[in-house]
Amino acid sequence: MVEPIDMAQQATVVEATHAWIARAGALYGRRFEPVPVLFDLKGRASGMYRVQRGMRVIRYNPWLFARYPDDSLAVTVPHEVAHYIVDRLFGLRRVRPHGREWRSVMKDFGVEPTATTHYDLDGIPMRRQRRYPYRCDCLTHQLSTRRHNLILRGTTSYQCRRCGSLLSHCGGVV
Repeated sequence: MVEPIDMAQQATVVEATHAWIARAGALYGRRFEPVPVLFDLKGRASGMYRVQRGMRVIRYNPWLFARYPDDSLAVTVPHEVAHYIVDRLFGLRRVRPHGREWRSVMKDFGVEPTATTHYDLDGIPMRRQRRYPYRCDCLTHQLSTRRHNLILRGTTSYQCRRCGSLLSHCGGVV
């Protein structure tokens, strides 16, 4: 099992994140506020920029940073900062996540604009997706948390591809 980066290593990543934000400020002639940095990702994603309820945050996977420290600092940190800069310059609603604007920022940073990495995930804790049992007229289906929540909110419904009947929750989690 891979151990996550320690507090001193986290501080180095936070400093690198803030340095990339300052670099963007110099490149684009404006000040960008530093954003909170969390080390709470699991699974295959090494980083994530997120805006939720008006709060901007950059999240990193401390286990992948431990296994691939150089690549993480050289690629993942500017990748996520580029998402933040695109948000501040263009807004997230009007751009594609790895679209023209994001690629342009990455090129301005002098970093190859690649959207994915292929890491060995052996020993890295993985996020487990819950499954919820749903019935139709012919069998039981397993729906993901995302689909289950959409049904609960009343924004969507699902039909069985085989019999065409609506799926209904059986209760509980698989």
